[in-house]
Amino acid sequence: MTLARRRAAAALAAFPLAYAAAPAARATTRGHRRMPALHLAGDSTAAQKYADAAPETGWGMALPFFLHRDVPVVNHAVNGRSAKSFVDEGRLAAALAALRPDDLLLVQFGHNDEKKEDPTRYTEPWTTYQDCLRQYLDGARDRGARPVLLTSVERRRFDAGGNALPTHGEYPAAMRALAAEAAVPLLDLQARSLALWQQLGPEETKAYFNWTPSEQDNTHFNPPGAIAVARLVAAGLAEERLLAPHAVRRLDDDVPMSWITWPEGEGT
Repeated sequence: MTLARRRAAAALAAFPLAYAAAPAARATTRGHRRMPALHLAGDSTAAQKYADAAPETGWGMALPFFLHRDVPVVNHAVNGRSAKSFVDEGRLAAALAALRPDDLLLVQFGHNDEKKEDPTRYTEPWTTYQDCLRQYLDGARDRGARPVLLTSVERRRFDAGGNALPTHGEYPAAMRALAAEAAVPLLDLQARSLALWQQLGPEETKAYFNWTPSEQDNTHFNPPGAIAVARLVAAGLAEERLLAPHAVRRLDDDVPMSWITWPEGEGT
C-alpha cells in the first residue's frame, strides 16, 4: 500500500460517521435484485469535466471506480452552481425526475453558496441555504428515493505551521444541523477531506489539486485528488450502510490515473 493510501486510510479511520441509515435497497427487477443508482447534485468539485478542461477532474468522475459495475452513477453536478441556482435553473427538477425508488440522491453544495457578491447563487447558512436543501430532501423522499447530505469537500489551505484549515464558514455546521433535524444521512466530507489534507501536508496536497506554480488552483482536483475524494465518499456510503458491502470495491487498492477520461464536449 502506498504512503498516500496509508494516510488516506488513517484519515478514514479518524472520522466515523454519526448518522445511521437504512440498509441498502432490495428492490427487484424481473426477479433480480436491483442496485440503487447514485445521483449527484453538486458543483464543480463533483461535476463531469470535458476534454477542454483536462486535467481538472470532478470526484463524481472517479466514483464508479469504487462501486460495483451494476451501480449506476448519474452525475447532475454542474460547475459554478449553488444549492439555490441549481434549483432556480430547473436542474433539481430534472434530477428528481430521473430518480427511481430506493435510489440515492447525494447533495453537495456550499462552495458557491458562499459568494455574497452574486445574488443568483448566494445563500445564508442558517436560513436560505437550509431552505434550499430542504427542497432536495423533500423532492427525493417524494420520489421514494433516499437523500444524503454531503458537507462540502475542503479546499487546499494551510497556515504557516502546516495545519489544514477549514474554509467553508458556517455552511457545514448548517448542513449537519439540518441532517439531524430532518433525520437524513450525512457524510461529513468536509471533515474527511480536511483530515486527509492534514495527513498529506502542504506540499503533497499540491499533487491532488489542479495546482501549478502559474495557476494555483486550491479548489478543483486533478485525477489523484478526484480519486482520493471519491474513495472517501464510497467508504462513507459503505460505512453508513447506504450501499450494501458488495456494492463497493477497491477501497484499499490503487486506482490508475489513466482510468480517468475526459470526453469531447463542453460543460455548462
